[in-house]
Amino acid sequence: MTVIDRATVPTPPVLEAAASGAKPSAPQVTAALLEAERQTKAERRQLAPEALLGTWRLRFTAPKKPAYKAGKPQGSGFYMPGVAIASLCFSRDDDQLTIQNQLQVGPAKLRFTGPAKFLPKKNLLAFDFARLQVLVGNLTLINVPLRSKAAKAGDFAATSVAKLPFFSFFLAEEGYVAARGRSGGLALWVRK
Repeated sequence: MTVIDRATVPTPPVLEAAASGAKPSAPQVTAALLEAERQTKAERRQLAPEALLGTWRLRFTAPKKPAYKAGKPQGSGFYMPGVAIASLCFSRDDDQLTIQNQLQVGPAKLRFTGPAKFLPKKNLLAFDFARLQVLVGNLTLINVPLRSKAAKAGDFAATSVAKLPFFSFFLAEEGYVAARGRSGGLALWVRK
């Protein structure tokens, strides 16, 4: 198994189209995400965490645990509406990864931030939200620490992934990434 900068699975044209702004049907995008996930797992491809760094806008999500049933892709999803902008930002300071998850509607922003760690054997990015902020424009209305699972345990680095939320990434291209969340849903993010 080798580590690569990008999971260079032959990307279905459907995902390229969805990432570039077109809107293929939700079942088509879900099927393409399932196929990319299947190929990455079958070939045991590893992503480098650097491939995930940056800010990503949620483009498409299939939250109802899509999967193959009897060899056929099952499940559907939806494109994020333009009025609600959901984004993820991954950054690194020295050896520490940080995640920021934000939902913006108009000038209002709900933002969660915290530490993250990448486990390359399974392409898992585990994280723990340690701070909640509510902003309107650049004015911070709420900025409070969260009593997270790792905070209760006392040390994020030592906290088992089994106790943390995570994303299992299976596709990382220059302009978009795709992952399955701990809850089983699939998501496609485009670079912001």
